[in-house]
Amino acid sequence: MAFHPSPPSASAHDLAKQLAALFVERGWSLAVAESCTGGLLAASLTDLAGSSQWFERGYVTYSNAAKSACLQVSPLLIEAQGAVSEAVASEMALGAQLSAGVTAAIAITGIAGPGGGTLDKPVGTVCFGWAVQSEHESNRVIATTAHFAGDRQAVRQHAVAYALHGLLQWIETPN
Repeated sequence: MAFHPSPPSASAHDLAKQLAALFVERGWSLAVAESCTGGLLAASLTDLAGSSQWFERGYVTYSNAAKSACLQVSPLLIEAQGAVSEAVASEMALGAQLSAGVTAAIAITGIAGPGGGTLDKPVGTVCFGWAVQSEHESNRVIATTAHFAGDRQAVRQHAVAYALHGLLQWIETPN
């Protein structure tokens, strides 16, 4: 299912604090799976004191082999869709959620640059996946693609804020 959150208006730190409060209140747990952000998302979450109450673990699966070995993303899916795709981001999120045994997971895969872009997937293309355990269904998974401008660090920072904001926006929206 495609999902298109609005751009975040708060910093990654503020979004992480909002997410932490919500997860503590609900008794939820979180795992993350990252590629292009290389652990920046997990770092932004664990920068918060008390994050061990709700943050379980992070996977930095930079290579395609790591995505398959750690998150059970199909190598055939990666070959068919490319590592930077909503299908792979969805599988990364679901793999992280199931592997870690958590309520929710966030996945990020993209092209931070300065190289690696193509005409179809230019530098700044980032795919996101979110997986949340539901009372009514075993798991719900959504994904989207965003494009960010700037250098490598800017793309990575924008991706982290967008990933946090997307999860907040999705779980706070009545179903």
